[in-house]
Order: sequence, then C-alpha cells, then structure tokens
Amino acid sequence: MAIIKLTAEQKNLIEKIGVFMEKSGSAPVEGRIMALLMVADDTELSFEDIYETLAISKSAASNTINVLLTMNKIDYITRHGDRKRYFRTRLEKWETDFGKNVEAGLYISDLLKEVLAIRPKTTKAFNAEMKSLIDFLDYLKKEIPVLLKKWKDQQG
Repeated sequence: MAIIKLTAEQKNLIEKIGVFMEKSGSAPVEGRIMALLMVADDTELSFEDIYETLAISKSAASNTINVLLTMNKIDYITRHGDRKRYFRTRLEKWETDFGKNVEAGLYISDLLKEVLAIRPKTTKAFNAEMKSLIDFLDYLKKEIPVLLKKWKDQQG
C-alpha cells in the first residue's frame, strides 16, 4: 500500500494527537504512529504504510514500533499468505489495559506510605501533603473499580 492518502483533517488530528502524547511523555514518533493507527481508514497498517506515510526513517519506525509493542500500546496480526505484519491499536483491549495502568500507577501510594514512615516528623507541612496524596490515591484505588462497574452496567 505504501503512502496512505489522508485528508487534511486526518493529518491535523495526527499532529494534534502526536503533540498531546509528546507533552504526556511519549517520544514524538510514538504519538504520531499511534495517531496514524487511530485515524487511518484502514485499522491495520504495514510497516511500509507507517514509515512512508509519516515520512520517517525505517529505523525510527522500527525502533518506535518495537517500543510500542513492548509497552503493549499496539499489537499486530499476520495475514495468510502474506509475510508482513500489520500493526493496530489495542483499543479492543482498553478495559484490561486501563485496569493494569491504573493499578500500576496507584502502586505509588504503597511506596509513598513507606517514604512517609521514614520521613522526619519535623517536616510537618511536607508530610501532611504527602499523606493527602496517599489518601487520594487510596481513594482512587477503591473508587475506580466501582466506576468501571457502574459504566459497564450502563452499557447494558
């Protein structure tokens, strides 16, 4: 397929999503590959489709795709009789991924509890802020599963 024809709106969205992801800590190419996989008409793109459409080097595409695969942000399929891999987002697995990401992100509260336990008692204001953050993270741990269940129930 090679270079994918994109509308001006699709190109604009790729840049917007890319910039957003970059500001969120992703490498610039990561965001653009993710965005391309979301906005392209075809939901499964070959390596060539990706690097040619985004006008990036094969090396940058390969390295970034490997990072995205390792981070479970994308996966791939193969097609019978075709040696190529076709990359796609993991949107169909968003609930599982969301749960794992939340759980991993909230694990920091356990670590912060250990930090707070060894903090000097003389830093009262700092310790109080850390305790407040720990309390909030613990609250999220309890409420996020409730929210997900509530959402699922509403979906029918």
